[in-house]
Amino acid sequence: MEKDSKPTNAKQGQKQETPNVLLLAARKQAAFSAGIREMNGYETFTTFYGDLTIAEAFGPDAVRETYERVVKEWFHDYKYFTEFVLCLNHKIWEHYESNEPLAAVYNELWQKADALTAEWRGEAAEWYFNITD
Repeated sequence: MEKDSKPTNAKQGQKQETPNVLLLAARKQAAFSAGIREMNGYETFTTFYGDLTIAEAFGPDAVRETYERVVKEWFHDYKYFTEFVLCLNHKIWEHYESNEPLAAVYNELWQKADALTAEWRGEAAEWYFNITD
């Protein structure tokens, strides 16, 4: 096999393709959900982690655009928005060693999102702190 050639799939005789962004997003979403479930029994119910993964393929501005869209469309739903903040936090961890500029974007957005939740009271605040603590 040549050094630069891609491995072939012996069963089909075709070159293996690198995963496209949708497949990558689905895999990362599944891994995120499984990790959260294992860590504290929490069952995710959004696709925000995968959505952020797709945005990453288009650069930091797309990640920021996704953030703005989620704030606009989901801030009123404290459970969904809490899960989004959790995703932002995990994205910092995902990228802090391999892509510091992207990790910095996620840190900036996480801080902004966390600050937005400071106005929450009662059930919303309790949910937020129980999930993110």
